[in-house]
Amino acid sequence: MPKLRCDRAAAGLLALLLAGLPPVAAVAAAPTPAAAKTANEQPLVPTSRIAAVVDGDVISDADIANRARLFAISTGLPMSSEVIDRLKPQILRQLIDERLRVQEAQRRKIVIPDAQIAGAIKEIESRNNMPPGALRAKLASDGVSTRTLIDQIRAQLAWTQMLREAMGDRLAIADADIAEQQRLAAQRIGHPEYRIGEIFIPVDESNSSADAQRFAETVITQLRAGAPFPMVAAQFSQTQSALEGGELGWVQPNQLDPQVARLAAEMPVGAISNPVRVPGGFSIVHLQGKREIGRDMATIVTLRQAFFPFIAPLTDPQNPTEQQRQALAKAKSVIGSVKGSDQMEAVAKTNNAANRPVDPGEVRVEGVNPPAFRALLQTIPIGKPTEPLVSRDGIAVLTVCSREQKNVGEITPEEIRRRLINERIEMLSRQMMRDLHRKATIDMHNDGA
Repeated sequence: MPKLRCDRAAAGLLALLLAGLPPVAAVAAAPTPAAAKTANEQPLVPTSRIAAVVDGDVISDADIANRARLFAISTGLPMSSEVIDRLKPQILRQLIDERLRVQEAQRRKIVIPDAQIAGAIKEIESRNNMPPGALRAKLASDGVSTRTLIDQIRAQLAWTQMLREAMGDRLAIADADIAEQQRLAAQRIGHPEYRIGEIFIPVDESNSSADAQRFAETVITQLRAGAPFPMVAAQFSQTQSALEGGELGWVQPNQLDPQVARLAAEMPVGAISNPVRVPGGFSIVHLQGKREIGRDMATIVTLRQAFFPFIAPLTDPQNPTEQQRQALAKAKSVIGSVKGSDQMEAVAKTNNAANRPVDPGEVRVEGVNPPAFRALLQTIPIGKPTEPLVSRDGIAVLTVCSREQKNVGEITPEEIRRRLINERIEMLSRQMMRDLHRKATIDMHNDGA
C-alpha cells in the first residue's frame, strides 16, 4: 500500500499558495473554541432599548451587542457585560458614522448589489486564509447574524462609491504629477521606506478621546495575542483601506504622520504599536516590512499549480484512504505527462476548485519558508513539474514558469497613481464626515456614550 509523504519543507508555503495569498503573508491564530463559545453563550445586554437615533434611524443596544460579538469572534475576546461596556462607546460611534454614510449614499441613489458584497466577503476570507464560505459559517455557528457583517460592508462600499463619484475628474492623476513623484523618489534612493498596516480610530467633538484610546488598547491586546490584523482592520478601521485589511503598502516617512514615521523607524518588523495620536484620532500601526527606496533586489518566480483535493483530511500519511491514494496516483501521472507550464495550466483548470488558484501570482523567493521550499523554487528547471507536494487537504504539483531578478524597490507609475488617488479620497472622506456630523440630529439614549 503506498504511503503519502507530507513534505514538511513545502507544507507551510503550499497552504498559502493554494489559498491565493502572498507567501510572505502572516496568518494569525483563529479565535479559540472556548472564546467563541463564551461569546455565543454569554448574556449580553437588553436588546430592545434605543441607544441612539440618527436623523430618525434607530440604533439599538442589540445592534451594539451584535457588533461587539462580531469583534469578539474575530479576535478571540471573551464576551461579557464588562467587555460590552468597554467597547460600547466606540462601537456606537462607528454605528452612528455608518448610519450617516448610508443615509448620504441613499440620498445620492447609490445601490450596492449583493454580488459586490459577496465579493468583498470573499476578499476578507482570502486575506485571512479562510476558504470560501468559512466566514459566514463561523458567524452562524457562533450565533451572529450574517446581516451584521453585510450591513457593515454595504456601508463601506456605498461610501467608497459615493466618494469616487463626488471626486469626479479629481480622480484623474496628471502625468506631470506622477513624473514629479518619480523625481522625488529618485532623490531619496537608499532612504528607508516601510510597509504599513493601519487601523484608524477617529476622535472628534462627538466622542471621548479616552473612550477611543481604551478601545484602541483593547484592539491592540487582541492583535498581539494573535487576532488577524486584516480581519480587525476590515471591521473597525475608519479609513478607505479598511476592506483591504488596513494595507497602506510601501510608504516613505514623509508620506506618514510624523509620529507614525518616528515609530516605524524604531519598531521591529512584525510589531504592533501602542495607540498613536494623530490628527483626527488614533492609529494602530502594524509594521510589515522595511527596505531602502530603490534598492530591493529580489528573485521573482511565476507559477502554475494543479491541485488534487482529498475528500477527507489526511490524518495519517502512513495509512491513506483509497481516495487519497488515487489522488496521489493522479498527481504522479501529471508529473509524467506534463511538459511545460502551458500544459500544467490546462491540467489545473480542469482539476482545481474555485478557491485553488491556477496562477498564485508573482512570488518573491527570498520571502518563502521553509528554506527547502525556497531552494526548490530557486533551482528547479523552468517548466519541470515538482514532485507531489502533500498537504492535509490534498496534493499539489507546481511548475515554475519564469524566474528573474527584479528591483522591487522601484516605485511604479501605477503605484504612484493609486497612492495619490487614495490620499485625495481619504481627505474628502474626513471632510464629508465632519460636515455630516455637523448637520445631523443625533439623540443619545441610555447614557450610551
